[in-house]
Amino acid sequence: MTDPSTDGGIAVVEMFTSQGYSSCPPAEEVLTEIERDARERGRPVFALGFHVDYWDDLGWPDRFADAAYTARQEAYARAFGTGRLYTPQMIVNGTVEFVGSDRRRAAGAIASALTSTMTTPLALSVSDADGGHRMVLDYQADHAPGRTVLNVAMVERGLVSEVARGENAGRTLRQDNVVRAFTSVSMNGGRGQVELAVPPDLDPRGATVVGYVQENGEQAIIGATSIDLSTA
Repeated sequence: MTDPSTDGGIAVVEMFTSQGYSSCPPAEEVLTEIERDARERGRPVFALGFHVDYWDDLGWPDRFADAAYTARQEAYARAFGTGRLYTPQMIVNGTVEFVGSDRRRAAGAIASALTSTMTTPLALSVSDADGGHRMVLDYQADHAPGRTVLNVAMVERGLVSEVARGENAGRTLRQDNVVRAFTSVSMNGGRGQVELAVPPDLDPRGATVVGYVQENGEQAIIGATSIDLSTA
């Protein structure tokens, strides 16, 4: 089980993006840089790229897009009181949002998040993996307050797509930290199990499971951890 360390803070960086929108590739480069820097420096920064589906009508259906990810972005828009959806949008720890290609804002928001103490240490472990089609994880979240959810995402690095149509037509997009599967469950006493579907084409050598505890309402993220599948 991953170590639920309480030292320092965490930064969960969610970005809403699309292969079909021309402003998104530069922001995806920023997300890749964030993840690479975190790995090199051993920092608890967790990068997730949620591909939304509302730009698919521009001529290129994003193969990683999911209506559920659009719905997640809509929930954030309601929480922020804006009601506005746009890409690329980056959100740090559920409370700070900005244009995802803004390196300065991203660096500042992550640095600020890491100065805070994680209030709900989280531990995850793989309990069962059913032939590569599903994964069952055990979780334990210490000091979890009421009305919280556990989000679990499977992200994959090193994905390459040849875009034939739409605003990015003719481009080869290399994307990291793409959310390939996602689920949310209500916390139940701070410990339990959660099941996650595994995409049939997932390469575990470049995949990570990220778990993070989030408050309902204000959407603040108060604990997070991850498991690299290559070493699980």
